[in-house]
Amino acid sequence: MNIQTAFTYITRSIASLYPPREAANIAHLVLEHITGLGKLDRIIYKENTLELDQQAQVEQAVEGLLQYQPVQYITGHAWFYGMELLVNPQVLIPRPETEELVEWVVRDVEMSKYADVQMRILDIGTGSGCIPLALKKALPQATVWGLDVSAGALDTARHNASRLQLDVHFEQVDVLEQKATEPLPAFDIIVSNPPYIKQNERSGMQRQVLLFEPSLALFVPDEDALLFYRRIAQLARHKLVPGGKLYFEINEALGREVVALLEQLGFRQITLKQDIFGKDRMVRAEVDVLIC
Repeated sequence: MNIQTAFTYITRSIASLYPPREAANIAHLVLEHITGLGKLDRIIYKENTLELDQQAQVEQAVEGLLQYQPVQYITGHAWFYGMELLVNPQVLIPRPETEELVEWVVRDVEMSKYADVQMRILDIGTGSGCIPLALKKALPQATVWGLDVSAGALDTARHNASRLQLDVHFEQVDVLEQKATEPLPAFDIIVSNPPYIKQNERSGMQRQVLLFEPSLALFVPDEDALLFYRRIAQLARHKLVPGGKLYFEINEALGREVVALLEQLGFRQITLKQDIFGKDRMVRAEVDVLIC
C-alpha cells in the first residue's frame, strides 16, 4: 500500500458516512498523522510504500472512523487558534465558533485601556484548555485561570499548557457548588463555553458527538437549560471587578433567554453576537459594581 492507495482506501471506506470533501479532509489528517508528511509532500511522494506498521495504523484508523470515532480522537490532536492541542474523549473537540469567542475577548482587550495592563482572566469549563491557552497566547500580560470539574480534562489541559509553554493556572472546581468557588479571587474577565445542549436535542446530533464526546461537557436538563449560565453569571456578579466583563458561548436557540437572565441579574451593556453562520452564538455583559 502506497500513500496514494492509502488515501483512496480511506476515502472510499468512509464514503457512506461523510460527503466527499469531508472524507478527503479526514483522509489527509489521518495520513499526515501516520506519515508525518504534509499534503504537498504526500503528493510528491504519493508512490512511496507505507511501512507495515503504518499500513496497520491506516487499517486501525478506518476501523475507528467506521465506528463514528471523530478523526481528532484518532490522531489525538486538534487545531485551535493556531495551536495544536492534544484531545481525547475526556475533552470536547474545540470548535471554530469557540475561536470566534476568543477573538471577541482578545479584540475587546486590545481596544481597551487595559491592553498593556496585567489582568486576571477566568475560563470556566476549560476542557482541553483551548480557551485559556489561546487567551494567554494572545494576551501574555494576563494572569489566566481555567476551571473544570473533570480531573481527566484538567490532565489534558495541563499537558497542553506544558507542550505550548503557556502559563495557565488550572484547578478542579465544580462551579455549581457555591462553597467551591468562594476562594477564587476577583477577575477582570470571566469567559465560559458551558454545557448548553438540552437532552431533547440529542436526536438531531451527529453520532460522532453522541458516542464519543463527553456528555458531562455537553448536556443540561431539558427543564433547566440555563443552569450553567445562571450559576456562572451569579458567580461573575461576585467575582468580576467593577467594569469587568462576562463572555458566554451559547446555544443558538437560547440567545434571548440568556440576555434576559443577565438583565435580571443586573448586568449592563449586554450584547448578543452572531457567529460567521449568522447564528446567535455569543453574549457579552458587564458589571458596574462588585457584590460582596
